[in-house]
Amino acid sequence: MESFNTSLGGGFILVGFSDWPQLEIIFFIYILIFYSFTLFGNTAIIALSRKDPQLHTPMYFFLSHLSFLDLCFTTSTVPQLLINLRGLDRTISYGGCVAQLLISLALGSTESLLLVVMAFDRYAAVCRPLHYTTIMHPLLCQALAVVSWVGGLMNSLIQTSLMMTMPLCGRRLNHFFCEMPVFLKLACEDTEGTEAKMFVARVVIVAIPAVLILGSYAQIARAVLKVKSTAGRRKAIGTCGSHLLVVSLFYGSATYTYLQPKDSYSESNGKFIALFYTIIIPMLNPLIYTLRNKDVKGALWRVLGRGTATG
Repeated sequence: MESFNTSLGGGFILVGFSDWPQLEIIFFIYILIFYSFTLFGNTAIIALSRKDPQLHTPMYFFLSHLSFLDLCFTTSTVPQLLINLRGLDRTISYGGCVAQLLISLALGSTESLLLVVMAFDRYAAVCRPLHYTTIMHPLLCQALAVVSWVGGLMNSLIQTSLMMTMPLCGRRLNHFFCEMPVFLKLACEDTEGTEAKMFVARVVIVAIPAVLILGSYAQIARAVLKVKSTAGRRKAIGTCGSHLLVVSLFYGSATYTYLQPKDSYSESNGKFIALFYTIIIPMLNPLIYTLRNKDVKGALWRVLGRGTATG
């Protein structure tokens, strides 16, 4: 079979959910609703974190970065999906597909690194409370955020560059956006060397951060067990519970998608897992972080001009 990407002028066909045409209108309605909630929730967190002085802390500085990442990540995939669900033209240019791959991979990689930074922030808050403000200096917070963004972009550039060297056979991508595992399925030559390099890059950006976060929470758990008062334990658990839930959702789906062998990856299952981490998780993150968070609720009431209540 002739290699497809010998001509960069070609394009791809995003199969999406055309295998279930009777569900496409339902998908369109629900995805549009979820996308709207994602835009509103994450924009609200960014606005509150900037506007309210009481939220000018490292935790909310990183949370606003996470919200911005979720906004960008969802927007890099969902508009294309909505268009494909309602139209007959499911094609995307080669350049557009590579750009989508590069952007979505950069944002996902950045989020993986940022979650490590947020775990370190929670470690400092629980295990080093007396030195917290000294450790989490504003300059360090900004540096950690920059490192996360630059590291995510570098990882994406490496993986995307390696992917572009692979000969691809066929134009049909059995997915709703241009994602790495689907490209690997299209490889029409033995590319074990390239795939091995890409797998190493994925381990660096997924597995190592996950191990670092687990290490941080092991230290946090030890510190919490030493707290004698029930109220103190509850406060320590509460300050970390939201982040731990977000971490579980993110790394669970990322591990399924990026750390399993190409031959065992199911494109059909992969599409639904991708729906989860491109739409559901970015929508849930604002709720997870704010539902029981009195600081954010109080900030919202103050911004709305309805007093200073925090309940």
